[in-house]
Amino acid sequence: MSDKAPSASSTFLMTWRTPLIVILCGCAISLITFGPRSATGLFMQPVSDANGWGRDVFALAFAVQNLLWGLGQPIAGAIADRFGTLRVLCGGALLYALGLVLMAHATTPLSFNITVGVLIGFGLSGCSFNLVVAALGKLVPENMRSFAFGAGTAAGSFGQFLFAPLGAFLIDSYGWAIALFVFAAAVLLVLPFSLALATKPADAKAAMTGADAPQSLRQALSEAFAHRSYVLLVLGFFTCGFQLAFVTAHLPAYLVDRGLSVQVGGWVIATIGLFNIVGSLTAGWAATRMPKRYILSVLYLARAISITIFITVPLSTTSALLFGIATGLTWLSTVPPTSGLVALMFGTRWLAMLFGFAFFSHQVGGFLGVWLGGIAFETTGSYNLVWILSIAFGVASAIINLPIVEEPVNRPSVRAVPAAGTSS
Repeated sequence: MSDKAPSASSTFLMTWRTPLIVILCGCAISLITFGPRSATGLFMQPVSDANGWGRDVFALAFAVQNLLWGLGQPIAGAIADRFGTLRVLCGGALLYALGLVLMAHATTPLSFNITVGVLIGFGLSGCSFNLVVAALGKLVPENMRSFAFGAGTAAGSFGQFLFAPLGAFLIDSYGWAIALFVFAAAVLLVLPFSLALATKPADAKAAMTGADAPQSLRQALSEAFAHRSYVLLVLGFFTCGFQLAFVTAHLPAYLVDRGLSVQVGGWVIATIGLFNIVGSLTAGWAATRMPKRYILSVLYLARAISITIFITVPLSTTSALLFGIATGLTWLSTVPPTSGLVALMFGTRWLAMLFGFAFFSHQVGGFLGVWLGGIAFETTGSYNLVWILSIAFGVASAIINLPIVEEPVNRPSVRAVPAAGTSS
């Protein structure tokens, strides 16, 4: 007897959610969620001036946001892996938008930390490019996976390119509160786009690689943290967060302190986003053709070199934009090879959660980068200490990634499940 024919609704779902549509909707979510967050540094001076705060207050709230984004990421990833992606994306978007709206009404350091730190931080953990990358890993064919990772990451950078100058324009023309309301409305667009990235609850068989096998959450965690290469990958990702969060939060103010305009700061952040489109797509392409650990090592070393040049040459609009170009080429380019290594080593069954733990390390670095930036400036009137730390961490991560072994984890006690669409 033949199986029951698929319903019209399930047939529509299968024909509508093609790999191209899934990738495009994932890219749209990455663009929308990363854009407002990347423009946060533009609000530091006007918000601090309006409330009579030092930069350390804003920096602490933004640091808490980075930390809670990272802390919530493996939790959100585990929920998405177990119960599906759709609800996590929608819940995260609602928290994110609410945090942006309430940020405009926060007049005390405590309320500012609750809105910017807690609401937006946990909101980002549920709807940012990390969840998008994990969903793409489950929904697109294996031969398109590295490209999809690169495209989803590049889209976040394009959001940075769009929202940084938009934020500068809105702040200058209508005030920072109106800019936050516009950003909140944009984040709500995540809700319809998330329909394309819905995954089935406990979908252990879909989009699995040869490294995948039936596993519990506890087994997956034990296996990952006993794996030397995964630990090295997680440690190296700390540097990425430290450098990115510090630059995002403090570079616009640093440029203004050195005599450049706020518009220049907005365009430098936008330039970083624009050129990271090239960097992320290139990293995604390269990750299918050469060892991913070498790509990561080169990216971290290149960042250390570009920061060294930037802080030693005379500052001008031209040098700031050149730094934006160099930084952009390496900005989020670490995500495709990092997520690709996690998928290669452990498969996609618990990809959102395991990449989430790597991202937690990233965000611990982000917390320290933003917080130490604010403390250093208020204490010494300079960001020099944090610039030097960024260089040192870049060199360290370039070295840490070299010993990583790029092969699926050995699971002799279980039978591997073939990848979807391959013959057994």
